[in-house]
Amino acid sequence: MSELFSLGLGIGHKNNADEWLDVFFPAPMVGHISDQLEAALESIGYQGGNQTIELTQKQLAQLSETDHELANKAKQLAHCSEPSVLVVNASDAPATSVAEAYLKLHLLSHRLVKPHGTDLTGIFGLLPNVAWTNEGPIDLNELTDRQFKARTEGRIIEVNSIDKFPKMTDYIVPTGVRIADTARVRLGAYLGEGTTIMHEGFVNFNAGTEGPGMIEGRISAGVMVGAGSDLGGGCSTMGTLSGGGNVVISVGKECLIGANAGIGIPLGDRCTVEAGLYLTAGTKVTLIDQKQGETGTTKASALAGMNDLLFRRNSMNGRVECLSNSAAIELNTELHSHN
Repeated sequence: MSELFSLGLGIGHKNNADEWLDVFFPAPMVGHISDQLEAALESIGYQGGNQTIELTQKQLAQLSETDHELANKAKQLAHCSEPSVLVVNASDAPATSVAEAYLKLHLLSHRLVKPHGTDLTGIFGLLPNVAWTNEGPIDLNELTDRQFKARTEGRIIEVNSIDKFPKMTDYIVPTGVRIADTARVRLGAYLGEGTTIMHEGFVNFNAGTEGPGMIEGRISAGVMVGAGSDLGGGCSTMGTLSGGGNVVISVGKECLIGANAGIGIPLGDRCTVEAGLYLTAGTKVTLIDQKQGETGTTKASALAGMNDLLFRRNSMNGRVECLSNSAAIELNTELHSHN
């Protein structure tokens, strides 16, 4: 085995039924592995393909004995009381375990793969819905007992959210980013260098930014935003999870989506959508030439992915218009310096 798709050695939490609630992978890997690591994997029973192996103390000791990429982490885990797991994926198939699903989310937030770069089919059915608290994830059926026990010991368990996905920063903090409210970025988000997420910005899993960029709106699941783009306050990008559609929405480079605007089509580079205008695939758009003359009408879907477009609503007659975008946006370099 000279290469694999992905690998992670992690530590996590389980419920009282011995079921995984989450897994933290501090240093996931993709691509080629060394001969030493290959031999170490074989020594603990890895036989090829995609495997999730819950590790015993003996297996952790075996992993820590030789010189390879996982040795140091295995040494640390060998003295830990929390359960450890190794996920080895020789191919990018749909996940079959909670640990494997968490590894895929880690690959995205570690910038090892980009959105749509790993198969997330079936992930919702695998991930448990848990209470995310100041004491880690807790099974919802065990939450009341844990809260009562904590109070008898003079503590209070704070429940921050109830969800299948935790916030990204409890697992990964990418370099060169600013996040004003960390609860609004889910694990599995991809944030490129130079990205700023303001308080009202939100980034779902399998979505994100190339960076640099200013995000004050919502990046829905599956949406990728190009370098130098600005999503204004309260704006929205339409995902495909709820609507049943199969068009992947994306935002090109140096685009501006105005405050409270939204898109349901992919944008090319240097496009602008006027504040308050929600552009869906079926929106009727009047085409305007450089002399401000009307040249016809089309659905917005026919303009998907085209560069240098300005979408606006005519305040006189209410129609949506599209014309050449004469001035691309440029981000404020001081605002986007994260040194």
